[in-house]
Amino acid sequence: MFTKLIIAVAISIAAAFFPATERYSVWIFFIAVVVAFVVEGVRIVPQQYAYVVERLGRFQAVLEPGLNLIIPFMDRIAYMHSLKEVPLDVPEQVCITKDNTQLAVDGILYYQVTDPRLASYGSANYIAAISQLAQTTLRSVIGKMELDKTFESREDINRHIVAELDEAGRNWGIKVLRYEIKSLTPPETILRAMQAQITAEREKRALIAKSEGERQQQINIADGERQSSILQSEGQKQAAINKAQGEATAIRVIAEANASAVRAVAEAIADKGGMDAANLKVAQLYIDAFANLAKTGNTLILPATASDIAGIVATAMTVLDKTKLGQAAAKGA
Repeated sequence: MFTKLIIAVAISIAAAFFPATERYSVWIFFIAVVVAFVVEGVRIVPQQYAYVVERLGRFQAVLEPGLNLIIPFMDRIAYMHSLKEVPLDVPEQVCITKDNTQLAVDGILYYQVTDPRLASYGSANYIAAISQLAQTTLRSVIGKMELDKTFESREDINRHIVAELDEAGRNWGIKVLRYEIKSLTPPETILRAMQAQITAEREKRALIAKSEGERQQQINIADGERQSSILQSEGQKQAAINKAQGEATAIRVIAEANASAVRAVAEAIADKGGMDAANLKVAQLYIDAFANLAKTGNTLILPATASDIAGIVATAMTVLDKTKLGQAAAKGA
């Protein structure tokens, strides 16, 4: 404000040295002072911002977004705060786990000013305060966990830090919205040991999967062979049944044919002239048999006397007579 008044006095003095504006120098000084007062007394606050006004060094009010008026010389804008969500990169730090392992942790914090008055007077530097508190809280939380547990509990660590910072941030007029761990970096030796452990675990799972596959393969092969043997035995069984049924049918058909032939022969013998025909047929077969023996062998068999031929024929006819008598008896019954 004093700077603006000095500028107004300088303008009015400069106007007094020019003849054309000499008589207007008082008005020029008055107008310059009015402009300085207007410029100093009007404040336009952007959206999502808050200005803290002090009157004679004491807190007076918080200016909301839009057009605001203050009293020049008495009021001044002491603090300006952004009400937007602000990301704050927390510097990387080395933490000691419960099993005495060093762990480098890097994270990012998100906060928002909710009370401009407390943000102005609650802490000399709330940004440094929440950053340092985030680091100390993180070291405390990591110190209660073993190394393997820290990699599995990122969400739990984040929630714990947010709860602690939000509790403390109420006195500073800020609200901690969330905290995210960007990286957890153990020492190089631990990384190599973890990599070896992961490799061994993967090889173990691969061997188990391979053995399970081979086991299932053997089971499938054995089951296939079992099913094949069952089907093969069933096929052999059915083939034997079919063969037996075929042979039985053939024997039955042959027997029926022989029976029919015998009945036909018996009926033919019973007819007139049948006996003579039978004698002739038997004699012819007897002679043909001797003829075939002479063709197929080197030995010729002849009956001792010619009466042997008549005896064979008589024997055959006796059998035919008995067969005829048996059929006649069966018909009479």
